[in-house]
Amino acid sequence: MTALVATGVVVAGGVVWLTRDPEAPVVVERCRASVDGESTSMSPEQAANAATVVGIAVRRGLPARAATIGIATIVQESGMRNLDHGDRDSLGLFQQRPSQGWGTPEQVQDPVYATNAFYDALVKVEGYRDLPVTDAAQRVQRSGFPLAYGDHEPEARLVASALTGYTPGGFTCHLRPAPVSQESGDDVELAPAAQRFADAAGTQVTTSAPEVVAGTRGRAVEFTLGGDDAQRTAWAVASWSVASASVYDVTEVSVEGSRWSREESGRGWTSAATGVPRGGVQVRLGA
Repeated sequence: MTALVATGVVVAGGVVWLTRDPEAPVVVERCRASVDGESTSMSPEQAANAATVVGIAVRRGLPARAATIGIATIVQESGMRNLDHGDRDSLGLFQQRPSQGWGTPEQVQDPVYATNAFYDALVKVEGYRDLPVTDAAQRVQRSGFPLAYGDHEPEARLVASALTGYTPGGFTCHLRPAPVSQESGDDVELAPAAQRFADAAGTQVTTSAPEVVAGTRGRAVEFTLGGDDAQRTAWAVASWSVASASVYDVTEVSVEGSRWSREESGRGWTSAATGVPRGGVQVRLGA
């Protein structure tokens, strides 16, 4: 197993580690991408940033290889954090420099803008799908450490595979309960928290507009993904939702036959009769 950051915290002079007991209280919130017996862990903050980078690749119809290159780049450049500082005027996830034409300081610190700017440059690199990760990333970034991106390819491939939906159920987060909210909507209008989530999903992972789930006071949405690749795309939207759960107070994500519940997030994805059809994703928000 690889880890993007340490999985322990110092408490009263000792180290408290994450437990595998799904019923135990959450001591350290962690997220994990697992593929074919290999895994890499990260903080919820890093997971949300990874979700943005991979989700935008999915939304744009880019191959998983592009997402792998994007993740390897932000691991190297920023540790998957949206930094407000860097070498010279470098800022944000990709450490893009306003003085080099990447955008204003505000723009390059917007993960959505920065990610789209990165992919805009990547797709112009001839044959990028077949290049080594480090070469493809370097042709975009022009880094002073051109060989460093390849060091992060193994964990980047895990994250990309899990978040693009090619490994169903490969991404999960173990989180504390969501804060209690009094916000509500109705069977037509989403609650404010659900609307924020829907707006983010629309810019970060899918062009499909969600519908309000009846009887949830506007606190649940359902996406219906079409096309020959609908099931994989549904898993991409579902995985993005779990990876972004700490940001948007997501409490439950369901696809056909599987569910992630924040209350039992230590169990990861579990088999369940969700009632969600193939190619569908249902997301509930707010405790």
